[in-house]
Amino acid sequence: MTTNRTNPKVDGYLNKAKKWKEESVKLRQIILDCGLTEDFKWMHPCYTLENKNVVIIHGFKEYCALLFHKGALLKDKQGILIQQTENVQSARQIRFTNIQQIVDMENILKEYIQEAIEIEKAGLKVTLKQNTEYAVPEEFQHKLDENSALKTAFEALTPGRQRAYLFYFSQPKQSKTRVSRVEKYTQQILDGKGLND
Repeated sequence: MTTNRTNPKVDGYLNKAKKWKEESVKLRQIILDCGLTEDFKWMHPCYTLENKNVVIIHGFKEYCALLFHKGALLKDKQGILIQQTENVQSARQIRFTNIQQIVDMENILKEYIQEAIEIEKAGLKVTLKQNTEYAVPEEFQHKLDENSALKTAFEALTPGRQRAYLFYFSQPKQSKTRVSRVEKYTQQILDGKGLND
């Protein structure tokens, strides 16, 4: 492992790790062997190429994973990439439940990482869904139809803020919960603010 590309914050993270420590150390070694620069973002080891995020190591309750930021562009010849949820557009994971899986897949992982590096070098971007491709929940559409100021304010929001609201409003199964969410955030939209502003 090349130590000059390591980050002391990742050392601290690994030293404190109670779960997936051995797996994370092995993934770190594999990634650094591929020539990426180690950083620490979103409370996890993140590996970059010229300050562009390529892959991140993260652990969950049931598994640890390598998450490729532009995983949707990888060819996935082995059929091992997982889309976390249907709303994740770009990132893809390779999941592990023990160290032996990582050891057995080392060469494959390096191939995937190299492909991700080539994607980054080429400047390729994932084509994200447009806001028009997101369904507007009936309850929110009704509110927009009856309040032109709200409609104007919503349309003035950035595409990312619009997507966040549409996704948040459409999540609940019950109509009354969707109505409640729309009511709660109407003023925030009128104030030109996003869901998390």
